[in-house]
Amino acid sequence: MNDDLLFADDDNAGNTSLNRDASLTWRVLVADDEPDVHRITRMVLSGFNFDGRKVELISAYSGEEACDIMAQNDDIAMALLDVVMETDNAGLEVARYIREQLNNRYTRIVLRTGQPGQAPEHEVIRTYDINDYKDKTELTTTKLNTLMYATLRSYRDICILNEHRRGLEKVIEASARVFSSGEIHQFASAVLEQVTNLLGLEQSALYCSNSMPSASLINDNQRFRVLAATGEMQELTDVESFDNMPTQIRQGFEQAMREKRSLYFDDYYIGYFASERGSESLLYVSCQDKPTPLDKQLLEIYATNVAITYENLLMRDDILETQRELVYMLGEAVEKRSKETGAHVKRVAKISELLALRYGLSKDEANLIKLASPLHDVGKIAIPDSILHKPGKHDADEWTVMKTHAQIGADILSKSDRRILRLGAIIAGQHHERWDGSGYPHGLKGEEIHIAGRITALADVFDALGSDRCYKNAWELEDILALIQAEAGKHFDPTLVQILLDNLDDITDIRDNYPD
Repeated sequence: MNDDLLFADDDNAGNTSLNRDASLTWRVLVADDEPDVHRITRMVLSGFNFDGRKVELISAYSGEEACDIMAQNDDIAMALLDVVMETDNAGLEVARYIREQLNNRYTRIVLRTGQPGQAPEHEVIRTYDINDYKDKTELTTTKLNTLMYATLRSYRDICILNEHRRGLEKVIEASARVFSSGEIHQFASAVLEQVTNLLGLEQSALYCSNSMPSASLINDNQRFRVLAATGEMQELTDVESFDNMPTQIRQGFEQAMREKRSLYFDDYYIGYFASERGSESLLYVSCQDKPTPLDKQLLEIYATNVAITYENLLMRDDILETQRELVYMLGEAVEKRSKETGAHVKRVAKISELLALRYGLSKDEANLIKLASPLHDVGKIAIPDSILHKPGKHDADEWTVMKTHAQIGADILSKSDRRILRLGAIIAGQHHERWDGSGYPHGLKGEEIHIAGRITALADVFDALGSDRCYKNAWELEDILALIQAEAGKHFDPTLVQILLDNLDDITDIRDNYPD
């Protein structure tokens, strides 16, 4: 073969960018049944360098060998395929194999042929998913270098887009986790790690935030919350003071706080971000090179959005905690009106949660029962004092009125769409139903009674019997257990009675921890 015909010009390939990692190469498959093509291609590309990487040529002398190489390597950037090898269309079959069998859409495929009439360009381009088609006589040294630059640039950009897609998937997954579980550390760490990956930064970064204004962050023992840490910074996850930070990070954070702006250094970046509510966030990222304007933009978008997410989570927690406190306060108010202790509702809540977990309900379901059970007697607000506070036994008419508190409570709470209050309506309406169907207000039987109603009924009676009331003194534990065992299968779900007996130590601990 005439070398001058294949590679007529001998221009040197230039270095298009700084070398980011000398150990990395662009892997290029050369499939051709002529050894001279491999020899000359290696000679021409020996000094080629694109984006800081050299080219690693992998030789195949048949279509079958090319298919084997492609199947074993998923990082081939470019495949230079001769059309005619062991068969007249061997290169075409390799191209089809790469796209259809391996489902590889990333490797750039360039077909080369010395017999263009045998595989017309317009038919090949239309039929096969290739990226370029060259007559071997076209590929001078200059044009081969031009082809390499264009093809590798395309492969690089596709890989970057794919990494961004994967990064977006990770951010979406992390976001779903944080909004479902409320774990800000998990969300922030996942996003932080992905941002450093996308920017090609080192895996050492730290993100912290405080929901209070800057005066609190600096003057109140410099307290803050570490939201995310990667690489060597992970050991700082539990640090709560600038004084315990490495000197470089501490000084950078303090300067950023004083100047209220982000700072850029040769090998690290300090981000400062303040929200409209007054909270401030700090981000430290180590890097090999000074961040580019795009790097800075991505970092600031990340930090700003995590700060907003953090604030939203704090607001959500505030709302949930307020809701929980209001439920307890309402339950306690009802108990105080009945001249009973407000600690009763807390004990019933904790015992109900324990029984729910031991019964096999999920943590979320058990927690919901704990939050809703304090509302079991809310209907008593409608019962006249003369009946509610009567020290002796109620007569038939009084008992009829007294029993209405279950339905009244259910009616009051059922007007809400909130999960806690809706479950509270079920508990209020069913905690006086009995396993044998003799309870009120609807005479429900067995598993017709909602599990939350069955659990709260047992927890309520167990604790009420052990507490002083206007109409009785507290019972001894042995007497309480004897009654509950006797009522298994009558008043109470027998499975729950057994769970209570099996976990008696934990339940008595709850009584001890929440005394009257």
